[in-house]
Amino acid sequence: MLINVNGISVDYRDQGAGIPVIFIHAFPLNQTMWDDQLAVLHNRCCRTITLDLRGFCQSDAPQGPYLMDQMAADIRGLMSALGIDRAVLVGLSMGGYVSLAFYRNYPASVRAMVLADTRASADTHEARKRRLKSAERAEREGARVIAEDMIPLLLGRTTLESRPSVVERVRTMIEANSPRGIAGAQRGMAERRDSTYILPGLDSPVLVIVGSEDTLTPVAEAESLRNGIRGARLRVIAGAGHLSNIEQPEEFNSALLDFIELLTT
Repeated sequence: MLINVNGISVDYRDQGAGIPVIFIHAFPLNQTMWDDQLAVLHNRCCRTITLDLRGFCQSDAPQGPYLMDQMAADIRGLMSALGIDRAVLVGLSMGGYVSLAFYRNYPASVRAMVLADTRASADTHEARKRRLKSAERAEREGARVIAEDMIPLLLGRTTLESRPSVVERVRTMIEANSPRGIAGAQRGMAERRDSTYILPGLDSPVLVIVGSEDTLTPVAEAESLRNGIRGARLRVIAGAGHLSNIEQPEEFNSALLDFIELLTT
């Protein structure tokens, strides 16, 4: 469904009833990356909400950069439109950056967070340069070349070698995005603020998830994130790379369900 939020049309899905759980997708994918989670969660006393962030798939792609604070404001606007005061945020990679920006700006609206395959720190100078070059390449050559660049980084060795259907699913999601949207998100991530300073003050339950084969935000990064947040839990998903929810959905769903059940008991 489409809804107007902060002057743009945002595509979203709202299913089920119970504790609101908002899923925030990775770069450069879209809300359908969470389909394996929705299939399980919306029957487990959860109201599941997904959306295409600005610039992605069916949502509008205005001129960028798309700052993480702006994406967080879009989610807060969607919550207001749907009558949701507090929610569990589940963010993977860029979705984790947006989740942390959301907490910085709207802490009272966060019931809990799942931070998957992500980090709290800002980009290094070299990483920022790579993002800006990628943005230019997207505008110049299109989404297909970004898919070719990103797939070997997003997926783990096990998936690349033995799960061609997952590779094609990810490729299809990437190629469904506009070059403008891809570029806007890359430039926004390049400018994102460091969120490590907020970690010691987080007073919401937090689950950190990481794929054992993630090379973009490896297990050591997840351990550092967990150690920075008082009471946070860590789950390592074997045989998964950066897109742990897609590569090993059963393991990811088990960790997610265990965490949400703790919130409702």
